Amino acid sequence: MKLYLDTSTPETVLRLDDKEYRSPLGRDLAENLHQFIYDKLIENNADWEDISEITFMSGPGSFTGLRIGAAVVNALASELNIPLYDHQGNKVPLILPLYDRPANISKPRK
Repeated sequence: MKLYLDTSTPETVLRLDDKEYRSPLGRDLAENLHQFIYDKLIENNADWEDISEITFMSGPGSFTGLRIGAAVVNALASELNIPLYDHQGNKVPLILPLYDRPANISKPRK
């Protein structure tokens, strides 16, 4: 089963083969992404081991969303020992997010 994941916007997009799912995970992405993927796998009578490859929308987009999504797909691909592709179809050993601008880091208050 091919998995595609896009966490570049507040609405997460997940594709499992030809089925697409969307969820407004937004600020709850880190807390709920694994469960969202797992629930959709179960709906398709599948489990983690049924994933044969992963494609990730590596950017540009949300700084935090891309970092969380990249960490998840990198870990899954490594643990499942499956191929990983960026959104341009290039096979990569590791996803590195492509940001459209530098991170907006505010100064400490103290």
